[in-house]
Amino acid sequence: MVRIIAIVGMPGSGKSVVAGYLKNNGFPIIHFGEIIMNEVEKRGLAITPQNEQIVREEIRQKYGMDVCAKLSFPIIKSTLLKHQLVVIDGLYSFSEYKTLKIEFKDELLVVAIFTPKSLRYERLTFRHERPLKIAEAEKRDFMEIERIEKGGPIAMADITIINDENQYQLYRKLEALLAEILQEVYPLTAASL
Repeated sequence: MVRIIAIVGMPGSGKSVVAGYLKNNGFPIIHFGEIIMNEVEKRGLAITPQNEQIVREEIRQKYGMDVCAKLSFPIIKSTLLKHQLVVIDGLYSFSEYKTLKIEFKDELLVVAIFTPKSLRYERLTFRHERPLKIAEAEKRDFMEIERIEKGGPIAMADITIINDENQYQLYRKLEALLAEILQEVYPLTAASL
């Protein structure tokens, strides 16, 4: 039975929108990125994309590419004691994926949010928080694929949602997915979606 949904996707694909939707519908969200943010703050650095990248790469080099997954095990397990379904926002590396799959087996469902590159770059250019120019977005794509192993979890996803329309259409796709997944976990909730 699925108990953990991990959201994966490239920058600008809509992962945050999906996580926000799930959170607004009562599902607890675990952010792997919080581990990095906490380490940035612990070092007395400003929260910036550059500092996050530096810290992320340093701790992964020191402790392994799956460090965020391993450090999140206690959080995931304690959250599962209170909730039947947990959402992970920020599964990035293939090593994290493999570590989670070994630990949680069939309880883990990986959902990839796919958006065509040109649309992702347009969204990244116009987003309010940390906008990126097209050249910056492309550079980030290459960095995340080459240095963070981001392509692995996307390629291994159990389900892929195409997000190339508006938020309303994305929400409809999420509702259909939740109805299917939650049928055995929350039968009354699933029936009402």
